[in-house]
Amino acid sequence: MLKVSKQNLVLISTLLIVISFITKEISNARSIAVGFMLMTTFIAGTPVFLKAFSALRYRIVGIDALVTIAVVGALFIGETWEAAAVTYLFMLGDYLESRTIEKTRSSIKKLLDLSPKKTIVVRHDLEVEIMTEDVLKGDWVIVKPGEKISVDGLVFEGSAYVDQSSITGESLPVLKTKDESVFSGTILESGYLKILAEKVGEDTTFAKILRLVEEAQDSKAKTQKFIEKFSRYYTPLVVLLAIIMFIITRDLELSLTILVIACPGALVISTPVSIVAGIGSGAKHRILFKGGESIEKLAKVNVVAFDKTGTLTIGKPQVTKIQSFGLSDDEVLRIAAIGESYSEHPLGKAIINKAVRQFGQLKETPFNAEMLPGQGVTFTINNISYALGNRNLLQQHKIDLSNFESIIAYEEENGQTVMILSDYEKVLGLISVADTLRPEAKALVKKLKSLGIKKVVMLTGDNQRTAQSIAKEVGINEVYGNLLPSDKVNVLKQLQKQYGLVAMVGDGVNDAPALATSDLGIAMGGAGSDVAMETADVILLSSEIRKLVTAFGLSKATVSNMQQNILFALFVAGTLLTGVLIKTINLSIGMLIHEISVFLVIINAARLLRYKESSQNKV
Repeated sequence: MLKVSKQNLVLISTLLIVISFITKEISNARSIAVGFMLMTTFIAGTPVFLKAFSALRYRIVGIDALVTIAVVGALFIGETWEAAAVTYLFMLGDYLESRTIEKTRSSIKKLLDLSPKKTIVVRHDLEVEIMTEDVLKGDWVIVKPGEKISVDGLVFEGSAYVDQSSITGESLPVLKTKDESVFSGTILESGYLKILAEKVGEDTTFAKILRLVEEAQDSKAKTQKFIEKFSRYYTPLVVLLAIIMFIITRDLELSLTILVIACPGALVISTPVSIVAGIGSGAKHRILFKGGESIEKLAKVNVVAFDKTGTLTIGKPQVTKIQSFGLSDDEVLRIAAIGESYSEHPLGKAIINKAVRQFGQLKETPFNAEMLPGQGVTFTINNISYALGNRNLLQQHKIDLSNFESIIAYEEENGQTVMILSDYEKVLGLISVADTLRPEAKALVKKLKSLGIKKVVMLTGDNQRTAQSIAKEVGINEVYGNLLPSDKVNVLKQLQKQYGLVAMVGDGVNDAPALATSDLGIAMGGAGSDVAMETADVILLSSEIRKLVTAFGLSKATVSNMQQNILFALFVAGTLLTGVLIKTINLSIGMLIHEISVFLVIINAARLLRYKESSQNKV
């Protein structure tokens, strides 16, 4: 069976409806005009009729069913032109609607275009080009200037500048050399890289982002669910109203016109089209909303809770001082770095990076290493057991810290985080680590308060003194320090009881329980923790925390757009119904106005794609 595209159907139907209109005005060509009208009705109406019958099989009386009943009724009473006009206008409206909605997805399609189709790998000492889906974990991937990286992995050979804006939002290319991480979907601008593939296919960071974007489009907002539920009952009521009007007035044309103009098309599409446009605009701004509900909730948040490390700070702390007791500074650093070998925490990485710069790549690994979220790590080296972490960890092992409290307090009051190394009997060393505050953090907190956020707080596993020092600098008055992941959850529950909707902003594995507990979890950075990305409701794909203000602004604009569309749709429906009852609107004019209203609703939603931060909203 020949399948005709929607665009071709529109072109054919347009030609037929024009011929119908011209010939119907010629007195001796009436029968020809009727023939063309019937052809128009059949060609333009067939997709509508098929959808209506398909829906009825599942006991759904939708817009297509109303139009079908109206068209059949118009043909029955000899209103052939009305039948042709209604089917043509409905099909044209559907086509314009699908084209406009497709444009709202253009930002998401741009993401899809970043995924390379083919990849060069080394197989049997030869470079061969294969389909990207055939790349295996452990393959050696070759990337040359101008090519897209197709895997997440480590640079084994070469150096190059890589455009990472699709993942991290960094505007400038980043130099990548041996042992540094690279991500799928990024572009090599100059140089050459040989990469060990660690994550391939659906496991790459970029693939996860794409999957989350696609899932977001199917996730419905509460308002959308309500509108759909409303239309499910509304449509049968319209049919009942038309029947009652026919019984009272015996005017079949009036009843059929009511069926057409009462179609809740603009109302049904008012919310989902705004949501799709909001998600698409978010993608363009490097913000991923995981569906309509996330957008609605963000617009109503009362409290924003920030993690400290990697959120308000850059997340790349450095060791600033080592103080040793009974061992050399180098030995304290070496033991601590071995103990943190498997750590993903920024503080652990800071110690490892310092050791690698000082001693080269460490070959030793710890035994019985146990990561204790919010506390530190315990491990064994050469049959000696060690603990490395904060006060809570050392106090659990009954290590006396009284002689070191003044030193630790001094460091913490100066914004340093102190990692304490002990052999379970005595303190062996203190390692001071400091992170850099994000330059836009202070302006961000101020802006959030001006946007109507009732309270901004900090939740951190770091000690209270260091947390207070950072919070004071950025303008946060309420600080909760020394928190384990479970403690963050408890604090969030208290804030929810007291203030209502709470958003949690974090970036790491330790933040996952808090992100899940909050009404709205916001994860920082597309290259952040996989767990945080999966758990969060909103992901800032850029490493710039100022994008949080854009996310708030866009969510409010999207909710406002939804409300505008709903009110407009209801106004048009009420006006049309009034016009029909006083007999100033006929079947074809009613359908024309109905389709125009649908189109205007879509155009209004499409404005969200041009959303830009106002000068007042910029950080």
